[in-house]
Amino acid sequence: MNSASPDSHDAPGTIRWGVIGAGRIAHRFVQGVAHVPGARVAAVWSRRAEPAQALAQTCGAQTCESVEALFASGIDAVYIATMQDSHAHYAIAALDAGVPVLCEKPATVNGAQLERVLDAAQRNERLFMEAMKPPFYPLYRALRAHLAADPIGPVGLVRAGCSVASVPADHPSLSFEHAGGALLDIGVYEMFLAVDWLGAPREVQTFGRLGATGVDTFASLNCEHEHGIAQLFCGLDLHGFGDALLAGPLGNVTIHANWWNPARATIRYVDGRVVELDEPFEGGGLNYETAHFCELLRAGELESPLMTHDTSRQMLEMADAARAALGLRFPCEF
Repeated sequence: MNSASPDSHDAPGTIRWGVIGAGRIAHRFVQGVAHVPGARVAAVWSRRAEPAQALAQTCGAQTCESVEALFASGIDAVYIATMQDSHAHYAIAALDAGVPVLCEKPATVNGAQLERVLDAAQRNERLFMEAMKPPFYPLYRALRAHLAADPIGPVGLVRAGCSVASVPADHPSLSFEHAGGALLDIGVYEMFLAVDWLGAPREVQTFGRLGATGVDTFASLNCEHEHGIAQLFCGLDLHGFGDALLAGPLGNVTIHANWWNPARATIRYVDGRVVELDEPFEGGGLNYETAHFCELLRAGELESPLMTHDTSRQMLEMADAARAALGLRFPCEF
């Protein structure tokens, strides 16, 4: 296999991406980059050579023989698209090699791992951001702007959830070894929504169950935050695709299904007014977080103002508390 190298034909300011991993989310990322001006995927590495080569061929990228070769290949940033048990390892390795990191959610398995990653980012003065997609969608940004101009008052309740039925027994989401489970695979979306609108968690009450493989297959969270209450659920054994509700004293917002890929919202005010927002997205959605990261990189920023390090901390604080209540620890945590 060949190592990637900078292309002399790249326009000034082009962000050359490396990708770690070659699974489904890596393919979605590569498809999204095609919709980001001034960015391209230049290099791919995976522990398995054949999937890496197949992914690289879809975008004209090079493949690398090792992750170290990927970091040394002239890339400007790396996207980590592996299972969550290896996120911290690859993120720290990339940052120590001087490569900024966009890491697929969750940023790490637990809060302690995240602090090690953020220490590496600070030590090496490199940008790190968790790839949490909803806040970068046109609908979400339009909703924020609308509520700033025509508010429903302070949001005091967030209700959201997603549960996917009939997950195949061999699906990575059910892998105990790789730190799967509903909370870290799905619940982090709902945790983001709660933290983004209600602030840091103060108390997390959790009911749930573990499945045959040892991971959580359903969890229901009732959470007190700085500014209100969140009611959340996530699962891998029930059919629960749905919308999200934000409630304030002057009205409420429904972000319609699938709320984590937001395209439509309805705002209902107590005075009887109803406002519909319709903001279709393109490129599969991952392109928006990628474009934001590229903008930060060109500006020399070390942290996103929209997906902050503290937001990642607070989400994992919720996940850690919920898993503790279920008695769930993964091999990578011992």
